[in-house]
Amino acid sequence: VQLQASGGGLVQPGESLRLSCTASGSIGSISDMRWYRQVPGQQRELVAGISSGGNTNYADSVKGRFTISRDNAKNTMYLQMNSLRPEDTAVYYCSANILPMSAPRWYDYWGQGTQVTVSS
Repeated sequence: VQLQASGGGLVQPGESLRLSCTASGSIGSISDMRWYRQVPGQQRELVAGISSGGNTNYADSVKGRFTISRDNAKNTMYLQMNSLRPEDTAVYYCSANILPMSAPRWYDYWGQGTQVTVSS
């Protein structure tokens, strides 16, 4: 099982980006999925999460600007980021709680991270 994050890049303040995270491999089921971000020298921060049923939660710093969603048929999660600010600059990681087809329990998997830079 692997998670692949993509969609990062360099944008100006006020612009938008959409991140994607796709799970692949022998997947039995996916439960919660989450986006985190990390700035060098700081702790990894939870940005947003979404349950298998679509319930969502957000960090206060991104409420009203970021939207998390998922397509269960494609094993993919998205993060639509609008009105980006310089302080949103970070490496963004995706994480998912997955039950592999060959395993008797759930595991947390992580993607490789994608860089988001907001700068004029």
